[in-house]
Amino acid sequence: MAGQQAYGLQEGEGEALWFFNSLVTLKASSEQTGGEFCLAEFVGRSDIATPMHVQRDDPETFYVLEGELTFFLDGGERISATAGSVLHIPAGVPHAFQVDSEVARWLDLTTPEQERFFRVVGEPAQARELPPVEPPPMDKIMSVIDEFHITILGPPPGRPPN
Repeated sequence: MAGQQAYGLQEGEGEALWFFNSLVTLKASSEQTGGEFCLAEFVGRSDIATPMHVQRDDPETFYVLEGELTFFLDGGERISATAGSVLHIPAGVPHAFQVDSEVARWLDLTTPEQERFFRVVGEPAQARELPPVEPPPMDKIMSVIDEFHITILGPPPGRPPN
């Protein structure tokens, strides 16, 4: 695209957010990619278990860097993912995931709209560390999901969050 410039980030660089009990580092924001995509690095503890949900307009591709996660797809399919695993979730496919290891780190390649959701629901990280353990801000999430074309279909299908 005209006006786009190459850029690079080192480990530990990028805008940091606390989102859903995880540390999210935006490695390639939609602004940096000319609105093409967002690449976010997540670090989360075993207290993360997302509700079953569907993003009607936004695909996601997950790449596990460290630790273990389990993904749950519509129809009861479970996919275990360890370092080196990739899972692509097309827009409109119901899914959830949980962190199984003490700590996990993964990349999420997604859309600018999902990046905006991370920013609206999350908050700037006070430090480049995991946030204090708190219940996920479900009231805040529920107040904006229609705006982001997200539907919550049910509770975490694996184990409930710790």
